[in-house]
Amino acid sequence: EGFAETLKLFALTLAFSIPLGLVICFGSMSRLKLVRFPIRFLIWVIRGTPLMLQLIIIFYGPGLMFGRPAMPRFTATIVAFSINYAAYFAEIYRGGIESINSGQYEAAQVLGYSKIETFFIIIMPQVFKVILPSVTNEVITLVKDTSLSFVIAVPEMFTVAKQIAAADASISALLVAGVFYYVFNVLVA
Repeated sequence: EGFAETLKLFALTLAFSIPLGLVICFGSMSRLKLVRFPIRFLIWVIRGTPLMLQLIIIFYGPGLMFGRPAMPRFTATIVAFSINYAAYFAEIYRGGIESINSGQYEAAQVLGYSKIETFFIIIMPQVFKVILPSVTNEVITLVKDTSLSFVIAVPEMFTVAKQIAAADASISALLVAGVFYYVFNVLVA
């Protein structure tokens, strides 16, 4: 049951954070300072604070401010993880896009490509090759970070293993959970 919960956390976080990261990336690269600066500040804050703190703020914050929780625990976990990982993915995307030589854009313009065609046909395939190692590292980190959801009592794999270990007075459940995390990371990588 705990592994199924971990898989859901992992899959939903990726499903939301990868596209959100691209939107945030474009905002952070905007020519409009009114868009660029707040987004860069948000990225700076998210990357500079622990994910555990972000989980606590997203789950407990609305309750403290408005008198009741804004969302269920699992949903709060997905929201916190998605925002956190979107910020990291945004920076990875931005670095990848900025690493492409300006000559690629000029060549596409000479060939008559529109800006959208240039981005998706010429630039994005090159960016993908550049960012793949960094994205893979973040995805591996996400597998392990799912265990942080225990802080707001989401029963993912590590939490369930801790409960079993405490009930059995044995660490074997934790070792089994460690093997699951390892195998899951090998598959992801």
